[in-house]
Amino acid sequence: MSEYVDGQISTVSALVRSTFLVNAVYVNSARDYGITQQQGQLLCVLMAQPYGMGELGAILGLAKSSLTGLVDRSERNGLVRREADLEDSRAIRVALTRRGAKLADEFYAETCRRVEALTSAFTPAERDTLAALLGRVVADNKVPVVFR
Repeated sequence: MSEYVDGQISTVSALVRSTFLVNAVYVNSARDYGITQQQGQLLCVLMAQPYGMGELGAILGLAKSSLTGLVDRSERNGLVRREADLEDSRAIRVALTRRGAKLADEFYAETCRRVEALTSAFTPAERDTLAALLGRVVADNKVPVVFR
């Protein structure tokens, strides 16, 4: 597929390249907070509520072994804790620690600011149009809610 169609960037290319751009912002923000990108994603997801491992795996798109490693490392760093699931005694839920919640709030706010800055040259109407179009892509493809 050509990157440009009639002198304009193609939809596919624009979506793929914007994904790389947002991902780079996320990586750099995480690095500035002394965490990995995956830890940043985990913290942001857990801001809303504790989740079971299966739910976290689905939200983050990680295999069980990868998720277990991520939670283990985050737990060793004092960012998350495992707690009993009150509805299923065989299951555990992952929750933020006080330190993890503070870091998540700071990381989330700064990362949102950095991503928002990517469209700083847009008018409010252009931002609204972009949000509506991307929102439709997300909704049409049933992308789970990740952040609050």
